[in-house]
Amino acid sequence: MPEWRRLRVLQVDSGREWRGGQNQVRLLCRELGREAEIEQALVTKQGSELAQRAAAGGVRVLGTAWEIGLDPRAWWHLRRTIAAFQPDVIHVHDSHALTLVAAVAMGREIVATRRVEFHIGRFGSWRRPDRIIAISAAVKNVLIADGIASGAVVVVHDGIDVDEVRRAGAVPLDVRRQAGIPASAAIAVAAAALTGEKDHRTLIRAARYARAQRQELHWVIAGAGKLRESLAAEIQRLGLGDRVHLIGHVDRVDALIAAASVFVLSSKSEGLGSVVLNALALGRPVVATAAGGVPEILPPEVLVPVEAAEALAQKVVDVLDHPAPVPFPPGFTATAMAQGVLDVYRTLL
Repeated sequence: MPEWRRLRVLQVDSGREWRGGQNQVRLLCRELGREAEIEQALVTKQGSELAQRAAAGGVRVLGTAWEIGLDPRAWWHLRRTIAAFQPDVIHVHDSHALTLVAAVAMGREIVATRRVEFHIGRFGSWRRPDRIIAISAAVKNVLIADGIASGAVVVVHDGIDVDEVRRAGAVPLDVRRQAGIPASAAIAVAAAALTGEKDHRTLIRAARYARAQRQELHWVIAGAGKLRESLAAEIQRLGLGDRVHLIGHVDRVDALIAAASVFVLSSKSEGLGSVVLNALALGRPVVATAAGGVPEILPPEVLVPVEAAEALAQKVVDVLDHPAPVPFPPGFTATAMAQGVLDVYRTLL
């Protein structure tokens, strides 16, 4: 690449949902947009939450129809965009985006961010990228175990905008009134999609164990997902309907976390668990399972084994009795994350 020309980067995320990964794409695009050497554009689902938030942050968004994972309209849009934009690097952020880009990349450098610690197939699209960015050492270890060369995988931890999170958390959210929780009661908050790997069943069982020691403790679970009905049934089966509250998707999750007496993460599989960073930025005590990359954020004294409901309950009670928030780790900012990604781009050119 000639020294005088800006580095052209095409970011690609299907944008079919809004979760932590999409927020990381937004933050990455925003941070890279401040770099004089970068010219970038984002291809994502037109009108999606990611498209709207990225555009509001000044990112050039090239929206496309993307209703199904491997939408042929998105494939055609990517093919035309790559030919017109002539990117030096194509950075994909989910598996569907990678599959489509791999088919139309025209020999260009592909960087792919891997956010989960699930195993990959022997012949899938994850064998195609020139570099894979793993959001934790735990994710990198899984990729290496599955046959990806160690040198092709670079760990760049997720990062957040601490000031942004604190501003969002400063406006109160009256979750107590919404869920019927007394003003004097302690609240344990969990915020995660209602999916199997987040293991809310262990969280619910922990609530049963904790009730014997802290009868006034309420548990608030924010998130949507296909397991809602079965989790609601489990809550009723254990007689916890007056203590465990499924409140659905919450737009203002930082305000919810700010209202917590303790933040709890119960995952049995976790790429990193970046929502923990939000809790730390807000000064909330945290208890979590030692899943995936979570121990790369949190010290051992606030961790318990995965699927250990009784240990999770005891740790929550202990933290409520002796709250000691963990300091925010300085290497997990959006700025640090973007610089790490930019370093990966530079190694390819």
